Amino acid sequence: MREPAFWWRTPGIAAALLAPVAAGYGAIAARAFKRKGRRARVPVLCVGNLTVGGSGKTPTAIAIAGLFLAAGARPVFLTRGYGGRLAGPIHVDPRFHRAADVGDEPLLLARVATTIVARDRVAGAALAELVGNVIIMDDGFQNPSLTKDLTLLVVDCRRGIGNGHMIPAGPLRAPLAVQLDHADAVLAVGETNGAGNVIARANERGVPIFRGRLEPDSTALVALEDHKVLAFAGIADPGKFFATLASAGVATAATASFPDHHRYTAEEAKDLLVRAERDALHLLTTEKDLVRLQGEDGAAGLAARATALPVTLVFEKEDAVRGLVLPLLERRD
Repeated sequence: MREPAFWWRTPGIAAALLAPVAAGYGAIAARAFKRKGRRARVPVLCVGNLTVGGSGKTPTAIAIAGLFLAAGARPVFLTRGYGGRLAGPIHVDPRFHRAADVGDEPLLLARVATTIVARDRVAGAALAELVGNVIIMDDGFQNPSLTKDLTLLVVDCRRGIGNGHMIPAGPLRAPLAVQLDHADAVLAVGETNGAGNVIARANERGVPIFRGRLEPDSTALVALEDHKVLAFAGIADPGKFFATLASAGVATAATASFPDHHRYTAEEAKDLLVRAERDALHLLTTEKDLVRLQGEDGAAGLAARATALPVTLVFEKEDAVRGLVLPLLERRD
């Protein structure tokens, strides 16, 4: 589904009318943080966010896994598998599973390290600890069922926390202060200042701030130099993808936006193919969109014609992040 546009604007009438409901939602969400969760037999690092929608959690989780792998550890990703039909716990195998089975993000995670999809985080952790020595949760910060040893909150500097209200009046999943009080660090991703209020509040609470950026794959950019593209994306903020293309100098002649985790229909696939053919454009999308397309029979033609632009999360001060996360490997019950 598509998020309400007013969530990401200055608070107005819609936010005000929904404020009483949001207050009730926030109270319930705040109480959840007080519940005691089950502790896994291996350390658990949670990569979460403050709001509904994308912030860069999955690229961040992948980057952190890279730090653990370089240190000789055996990280295991644990994720709910949003958009997939399988409740799990189940090991993700890209040779057999499709986005309709496990969701799009787990298929990307599984390229890097063992990945387990489980709507029951405790059951998923029990499976993960059999094969790894550290669990990286992609999302799940607001779910209290599993104790987190370290939590890193990712904030998109392009959108920040929108209007600053809680669901349904805004995109916040719980009161900002409560969430920051349960965070060990904040990672601000991007160059713009949309996350200024979060950074200020985190500083007030002594929560460390790290910075990172998403870098497009240089080889893919070179391959696009002689092409005009039709860029399409079904992610939380398609504009972020289009802005990345603009800053990288990609000649984007047309764009098409779809809701987050969108399942492309045969009609939508055909429309994109016709537009690209008519205007001699190269079809370009995100990695998440492409893995979704590859599992849709009705979109097979689009999947075959489109290419993805991979992006990598780069930490501004990688040594500092390494110093934050690697000590987890020394923690044992």
